[in-house]
Amino acid sequence: MTFKLRGTLPLTALFLSLAAPVAAPVFAQSSAQADSEVRMRRIEAELRALQRKVFPDGAGKTFVPEITAGQTPGTITGTPAASAVTDILARIDAMEAQMARLTAQVEESQNRAAKLEERLARLEAAAAPPSDAVSPPSGTATPVAATPVVSTPKPATPPAAKPATPPASRVAAVQAIEKPTTADAGENEYMYGFRLWEAKFYPEAQQQLQIFVDRYPKHKLISHGRNLLGRAWLDDGKPGTAAQFFLQNYLADKKGLRAPDSLLYLGNAMVKLKDTEKACGAYAEMAATYPEVVIGRLKTQYDAARASVKCK
Repeated sequence: MTFKLRGTLPLTALFLSLAAPVAAPVFAQSSAQADSEVRMRRIEAELRALQRKVFPDGAGKTFVPEITAGQTPGTITGTPAASAVTDILARIDAMEAQMARLTAQVEESQNRAAKLEERLARLEAAAAPPSDAVSPPSGTATPVAATPVVSTPKPATPPAAKPATPPASRVAAVQAIEKPTTADAGENEYMYGFRLWEAKFYPEAQQQLQIFVDRYPKHKLISHGRNLLGRAWLDDGKPGTAAQFFLQNYLADKKGLRAPDSLLYLGNAMVKLKDTEKACGAYAEMAATYPEVVIGRLKTQYDAARASVKCK
């Protein structure tokens, strides 16, 4: 016997109406999970790209995700699908936090690079043609720096003047200074220039040290030679010309043994030229690049030089 209920739905329609509320959440959960997976893959790709930008050297320098597959608990039979979506969202939040940190690192690195470029620009400005740039005295070579990293202006050359003949007594005194004759020809040239400078024969020392710099640009004493060449001009009362040699020595080899000395004397030359801004820039560069020298080998000279000028 078949019963038919008037005004009611057939049994099939009734079952479907009862099943619909159950199917809808399941479908919504599956859709949310799929969307989260897509979002996670996109963020992972962006994170890898950002890591490559921050760490261009490759493997070993990227961050390990804070939440990995091994940390996700196994799915228990009967657990709602919503827990899987929650795990995915947690992973996405962790990766977004990583991206924020990496982005901050990129911005900080760019800021440091901008400050270094600004500081270097101030030092390069110190090589502007000075007021005391004149042609070398009689018998000296025209100063030409030994291939600096960046080009700097050369001293202006005034009209040629008739060279003055040095007195016989000076010629004899210079000839009395012995030139070393060791097996190292380059060291012999440098030491002869040093002896001339030490004896206060500055024009002759300029000529001799220029010979050393030109002939032996790869010698172990090249940093000493370029720095002493600058000092020979500075002690001869030509701080503008000297400043160019000091700057060139620093830029040519910042790891050279006399690179910090050249920054110190560059600042001193700028003080003599009454250019406080450039002097302070040289002292600041020295303190930032060679902190161990500032508190060590050159502490006394640096402290005295820094006290001689008021920096902002």
